[in-house]
Amino acid sequence: MYYDHFGLKYPPFKITPDTQLFYSGGKRGLVLEALVYAIENGEGIVKVVGEVGSGKTMLCRMLGEKLPKRIEVVYIMNPRLPPDMILHAIAVEMRLPITPQDNRLQVMQTLQRRLLEKHAKNQQVVVFIEEAQEMPLETLEEIRLLSNLETTRDKLLQMVLFGQPELETNLSAPHIRQLKERITHRFYLEALTRQEINEYLHFRLHAVGYRGAPIFSSSAVRLLTRVSNGLVRRVNILADKALLAAFANGVYLIRPKHIRLAARDSGFADRRVSTAAWMSLVTLVALLLGLWFSPYREMAWTWLKDNATFSVPVKTTFSVPVEINSSDPSESALSVQPKRSSTEALPKPNVSANSTATIPLLQQRVQATEQWIATANNKHYTIQVMQTRIDNTNNLAALLRQPEIQPLLNEIYLHQVNRKEQVFWEMLYGQFIDANSAMAAIVNLPETWQRNKPFLRKIAHLN
Repeated sequence: MYYDHFGLKYPPFKITPDTQLFYSGGKRGLVLEALVYAIENGEGIVKVVGEVGSGKTMLCRMLGEKLPKRIEVVYIMNPRLPPDMILHAIAVEMRLPITPQDNRLQVMQTLQRRLLEKHAKNQQVVVFIEEAQEMPLETLEEIRLLSNLETTRDKLLQMVLFGQPELETNLSAPHIRQLKERITHRFYLEALTRQEINEYLHFRLHAVGYRGAPIFSSSAVRLLTRVSNGLVRRVNILADKALLAAFANGVYLIRPKHIRLAARDSGFADRRVSTAAWMSLVTLVALLLGLWFSPYREMAWTWLKDNATFSVPVKTTFSVPVEINSSDPSESALSVQPKRSSTEALPKPNVSANSTATIPLLQQRVQATEQWIATANNKHYTIQVMQTRIDNTNNLAALLRQPEIQPLLNEIYLHQVNRKEQVFWEMLYGQFIDANSAMAAIVNLPETWQRNKPFLRKIAHLN
């Protein structure tokens, strides 16, 4: 839309990873070279940690392209695999001759034979696991056991874990400390500075054909840095919408007003406290300190308790930014809330965490789930299609009434779980005798569920 206006050949700020637009600044290029070195030298398990939107996926794609052809890359896109499935997933990606009926030992032997064949030909295999913070701890322990596949001199299978900071917490669990000790290299993707963001914008624009004067003013870059928190994904979203706003205004220079429009449209708040708020807080603190050191302190405090009311005019500018493209597994399409003005109060949930009596259909599925879990075969599988906070109970009930969901209702199961002192609904679908039949069913799920990246769960693990 705005490409001709600015003389661009194609979009410069796409969210999807485009390795032709890889920015090596912000130490990304250094991390990439270090990863290549670690893998080529058979360093076992490597970890890359970064915040949501810091560029981990782009780095993962670049690493796959940068490695020599003799190194085969296996991508594990769904980390929420049970421990008995991670071996099968790697074997399937390597196109090994296995069947769903093969047990763990058979798959391990087949995998080891292939790895030894490759080692004899001076070839390597490395497994990239994205969103590793979502991997169950038991599966992480299985990863450690896989790292034991080795010859007298070299590792046969290497791992690179890409994850958010929560991965650090998971790896601190006492019973998988052996895995943490096996990690030979650790990299952290830091947020971009203002200077790096300025260079990033310039690099991306020139990479798609721009040859004019700088498009983003220095004040716009300064505001963009503050609103984006230095996260690459946010920079892309804001820059793209700012260019569109400038095009709509018929101008060629991005100013702070265009960034503010982009931030408002994206739900990214500028976390500044108003001057009046700060002055009010400073005044209040000074008054309290003066009273504390006053000889009439007791008298003053008595008067304050009985007569005074302090009202600090702080504007609510600490609104939590909403990221529709968040990879947080606790969020689903249900939990995206409409934008509210800064002074509008958030509504209280109509349904408590312990009661679903006001929603008969949802209550019916909860009761059916309790009966199902009590009688289901623990060796069978189910599909987790959604997880959402308890606050979204009304939206969840509305989803159950949708026409495309109604035919599936009898195979939908709902239960509540506590995670990190928060209560969530988990929605499960169906019961399948093996992993293959469950995987085949995922393809035919409604689009509403497909967007939430459904994954397999063993019924035994629900208990």
